[in-house]
Amino acid sequence: QLVESGGGLVQAGGSLRLSCTASGDTLSDYIMGWFRQAPGKQREFVALVSWRGSQTHYADSVKGRFTISRDNAENTVYLQMNSLKPEDTAVYYCAARVSATGDFESWGQGTQVTVSS
Repeated sequence: QLVESGGGLVQAGGSLRLSCTASGDTLSDYIMGWFRQAPGKQREFVALVSWRGSQTHYADSVKGRFTISRDNAENTVYLQMNSLKPEDTAVYYCAARVSATGDFESWGQGTQVTVSS
């Protein structure tokens, strides 16, 4: 089970750090990702991190502003979000998959991030 936390309301230009903790699973067995869904829009990919954290990949819209990381000892994945923009407003979800490619199999319930202008 994946549980996100750290969302909230922030002004444009501000920062937030999201956390995703796994219970009942060993996070190091999974590639972890962050996705987001804004009102009226489809869910979109934000970032992913490899099993040991050595490789990361970002959507173009967040490159240079967001950083994904993981602490396998704490069974937690993070998304540090800096220089936030109103268009970053969305529900953010963490997700897990076992394989290097393919669909993410497990999802959290989401945490709301709202960026005011």
